[in-house]
Amino acid sequence: MKAAPVLVRVLRDPERLRQLSLADWDMLLRQARASRLLARIALLAQQHAPDAVAPQAAPHLEGALLVAQRHREAVEWEIAQIGQALDSVGLPLILLKGAAYLAAGAPAANGRSFADIDILVPRAHINQAEAALMLHGWATSHHSAYDDRYYRAWMHELPPMQHGRRMTVVDVHHAILPTTASSKPDSAKLIAAARALPGRPGVMVLAPVDMVIHSACHLFHEEELEKGLRDLSDLDLLLRDFAALPDFWPALLARAREMDLERAVFYALRFSTQLLETPVPPDVLQEAAHLAPGPLTRRLMDALYGRALLPHHSSCDDGFTGLARRLLFVRAHWLRMPPALLARHLAHKTAVAIRGEE
Repeated sequence: MKAAPVLVRVLRDPERLRQLSLADWDMLLRQARASRLLARIALLAQQHAPDAVAPQAAPHLEGALLVAQRHREAVEWEIAQIGQALDSVGLPLILLKGAAYLAAGAPAANGRSFADIDILVPRAHINQAEAALMLHGWATSHHSAYDDRYYRAWMHELPPMQHGRRMTVVDVHHAILPTTASSKPDSAKLIAAARALPGRPGVMVLAPVDMVIHSACHLFHEEELEKGLRDLSDLDLLLRDFAALPDFWPALLARAREMDLERAVFYALRFSTQLLETPVPPDVLQEAAHLAPGPLTRRLMDALYGRALLPHHSSCDDGFTGLARRLLFVRAHWLRMPPALLARHLAHKTAVAIRGEE
């Protein structure tokens, strides 16, 4: 069996940092940077092997930590500004994904970069939220009439909104999957179970089981997997963090069924244990097996995700990696839209590309 990439080995066991040769350090930096995990590796080195960092690697790790700290500061500021905007129309700020991890003080925020801030609002109040954000400097960044309709009629979010001065982006969700998707998680239940954060008035995050389910849903319905290993590492850290909560594991599986996302949670548990050796109790894995697809599909997904979730670096690719990523891209779109709508959407995008408009 082929050895796991050095980045995966270090994520599994940070003590391995003490065993790395200079060539290993070079490859670790390359793989971590490509996977957007360099700052997380820097923190692991700081915590587990500060005296074992190769001198040549130290400046790269220090730089990554500085960038990560700047990201944290910027996100903290944006959380406050978005909160003020929503508060002006009486809406709480429900954070999703990376910003939620940061606000909640979760280990999954450690060393994480942030491309945008994701929030969740009730669909009935989506226009209020958009208007409030516009009054506070954000505006939608998609100007094509088709793209605007694509988001508003079929997707689970508004077109991305970018601040006119700070250029920061907020994604306003009313659901965690498109309205056209085959799975239909109930956003009202997610919002009803969301939890207020002590010391952050008006700021909320999803309940622990829902935070894991959304992370799994995001990763295993995603069409682009350049950040796949980063997202799987987030899942690993969330599961390790929440495992100590009373009844977390049975609640996770029950909620996955309730949210019509049992397959995504199965894949989350399968690949986090396989790739990152996440400590999931054996009885939970046995119960999760009831959420699995049939044997042929399971083997196919193992082959596809087993490649696509490795570091997005040429050192981790084999002759089938490109095909695996393309097939998962097609799968993600298949899960998002029924066939007729998908064909129409792809036909439009092809025509636009031929005309050179995008």
